[in-house]
Amino acid sequence: MSFTIPGFDLAAFVAATLAEDLGEGWPGGGHDVTSESVIPAGARFAGVMDSRDPIVVCGLPIAAAFFQALDPGVEIEILHGEGARVPAGTDLMRLSGLARAMLTAERSALNTVQHLSGIATMAREYVDAMGQANAVLLDTRKTIPGLRHLEKYATRTGGAQNHRLGLWDAAMIKDNHVAVAGGVGPAVARARAAGVARIICEVDSLAQIEPALAAGASHLLLDNMGPDTLREAVGMVAGRVPCEASGGVRLDTIAAIAASGVDFVSVGRLTQSAPAADIGLDFTPL
Repeated sequence: MSFTIPGFDLAAFVAATLAEDLGEGWPGGGHDVTSESVIPAGARFAGVMDSRDPIVVCGLPIAAAFFQALDPGVEIEILHGEGARVPAGTDLMRLSGLARAMLTAERSALNTVQHLSGIATMAREYVDAMGQANAVLLDTRKTIPGLRHLEKYATRTGGAQNHRLGLWDAAMIKDNHVAVAGGVGPAVARARAAGVARIICEVDSLAQIEPALAAGASHLLLDNMGPDTLREAVGMVAGRVPCEASGGVRLDTIAAIAASGVDFVSVGRLTQSAPAADIGLDFTPL
């Protein structure tokens, strides 16, 4: 099964996650004491992974990789593609193989697909709530350390687009940068003089818009502005650079925010606060 995410090492992730669960490096660690003591070595299981919630499916190939790592001969049938919207009670994956391996991999596989499907599901809810507006939903850098590539994959799967991947692919000048630099204009000008091509500048007042644009900002982040102020800001910018609304965005506010004319709406809670999807895995002996 071929599955890749740019910048993400699936094999290393699977190995590290299983090593953590197995307690490698701890005294007496490195094995699944329950499965080894309870399950005969040659026993085989068949299993069905299903969702107890309506979800946007995300992470099934990653879940499969956990089982394959411990039982290369495991038979796996993924029943729905990434990004599919399925109702509660939907079977997601069927598998059969060595019982010990499947039980050892079970929690790591479920944790991953529950987390990623939860993010993808929330992202889709926000996209749907934006209605007919032309704005694009963006994620943020509010990710769990070590899981950024996975979580940003999940937001894409749910219909959002990725903002910056990290500190390296664009400058984002925020209020603390502005305070040290001595103003929006000087901060943007320094980034431009340093040769930075993509300069996102946060503005929290209409008065900061023209200085940011005059200094060379290529993208404005309109921070914590209500729909009326956003509409006024978009009018001032007049299409010179893309405008992004950020701050105070909830399911009940995103439609009005998106309708203000902004190009993007960013939502940190997609990765920061998405609840895990309720997904289970039931086994039967073969």
